[in-house]
Amino acid sequence: MELVTRYHGVQQYSDEDVIVFKKGLPGFKELRDFIMFPLESNETFSMLHSIEDIEVGLVLVSPFTIAVDYEFKIPDTYIKELQISGPDEVLVLTTVNLNSNIEDMTTNLKAPIIINIKQRLGEQLILDNDKYKIKQPLFRLDNK
Repeated sequence: MELVTRYHGVQQYSDEDVIVFKKGLPGFKELRDFIMFPLESNETFSMLHSIEDIEVGLVLVSPFTIAVDYEFKIPDTYIKELQISGPDEVLVLTTVNLNSNIEDMTTNLKAPIIINIKQRLGEQLILDNDKYKIKQPLFRLDNK
């Protein structure tokens, strides 16, 4: 199958590539089915793109590249809903807020997206932890 995206061209995918968010995502509750692919220009970032609405795509990054000590416990209810049987099935990503000024780009460490890569199930978790910011700068420029 193919998805003709607005900004990322045509993306080929199969049923096995679809990640299902049974509860949708905050702001996109009605959208359930997404595919993920690396951004062509920078493989540090991935795109989580709705296959139900070609206008909806979220840029994602591994939070561990931003905060090496990033950690949290996935609540048992999420483990059950996502059918997680081991840590090797878990992919953790965070959404990126793009900006034309690279210094103003941020990621949301407070609300990671958890994906069971084996079962192809995902959900966004809101952390109850003041240590992590909603708008954590992606890049720290040393000349400031």
